[in-house]
Amino acid sequence: MNILVLNAGSSSLKYQLIEMPNQTVKCVGLVERIGMKDAIFTHEKGLEKYSETISILNHEVGLKKIAETLLNKKIGVIDSVDQIEAVGHRVVHGGSKFSKTVIVNKEVKDSIRNLFDLAPLHNPANLTGIEIAETIFTEAKQIAVFDTAFHQTMPKEAYQYAINNTYLKEHKIRAYGFHGTSHKYVSEKAIAHLGENASKNIITIHLGNGCSMSAIKNGKSIENSLGFGPMNGLIMGSRSGDIDQSVIFFLMKKLNKSADEVADLLNKKSGMQGLTGFSDLREIEENANKGNLECQNALKLAGYRIRKYIGSYTAVLNGLDAIVFTAGIGENSNLMRKLTSENLEFLGINLDIEKNEIRSKEIREIQSSTSKVKILVIPTNEEIEIAKQSYNLLK
Repeated sequence: MNILVLNAGSSSLKYQLIEMPNQTVKCVGLVERIGMKDAIFTHEKGLEKYSETISILNHEVGLKKIAETLLNKKIGVIDSVDQIEAVGHRVVHGGSKFSKTVIVNKEVKDSIRNLFDLAPLHNPANLTGIEIAETIFTEAKQIAVFDTAFHQTMPKEAYQYAINNTYLKEHKIRAYGFHGTSHKYVSEKAIAHLGENASKNIITIHLGNGCSMSAIKNGKSIENSLGFGPMNGLIMGSRSGDIDQSVIFFLMKKLNKSADEVADLLNKKSGMQGLTGFSDLREIEENANKGNLECQNALKLAGYRIRKYIGSYTAVLNGLDAIVFTAGIGENSNLMRKLTSENLEFLGINLDIEKNEIRSKEIREIQSSTSKVKILVIPTNEEIEIAKQSYNLLK
């Protein structure tokens, strides 16, 4: 079965065409910097790699470019769109309604649309991907895999907010957790790598344009740094992460900003973007190395925030066997891994500087010989996880 997996992020669109159940990847690709005139499109088929810089102003343009490439006589992998039997879509927010993977119908699309306010950077892009895919891959089943599903095992003390119980019962206001497909994939890889007895307590750290951390006990998520929507917790590309609620009231009352303006500020103009003027960590690190004090400060802030969560999650887990770095920044930025691991010797976390600088696409351990806690870098593959769940649903 050929399954096309679409992973639409706030500013990117990843795709893989995967033959299931043997998990053969026929091609992979990525559209980066969506919304910009110098967006980067890459497509890989085996050892062949194609790349170009083009204007891709929205997700619709990006997905049409992907479809054209899949059918391209030179670098494509299919002769007809009918050869794709299913399209698996990553959907960020499933609310309280979706705890499992589902086949998309009108009700599912309406539910995704109703959750736009809770995931304004993602759910609109996710739904756009679904609706465009329906018009292109007309014979394929459209499958929705929700980021929130893996975190349904969080206990009530982790997901309930300290507000009147009515808001939980009637309006489902609670912490849901996100990046579930990634946290699930890398935690299972870590358990397989270390063995069950050596991986009962794991902290997974997903660092990309969006960032989150999970506390995973015996393979199940019991905490996630993202909550009601994917905006709190760690400092992200353009999202603020944790912020005192009083700041929001101040912005609205004293500076006369509307609720929409505050939401736009915290979602799209904060985080690393707000601190530095850049949202791409590669640019931030480059400018920090050139002496840019704002970029240097932003990196320190981001590392500090992650260390705070490592400490709190170690307490929640009542012990720690391993921490796992994953996603674009977690896998590729040795600087961010270094900043994150500093001053944690008390918890038994000691990074090996030389191992940390090695680049690889394989699972690797980067802790020192004296570290009591394993430090792993595990490349995430949300697309494989989405393909597995899509295939299992249809079969």
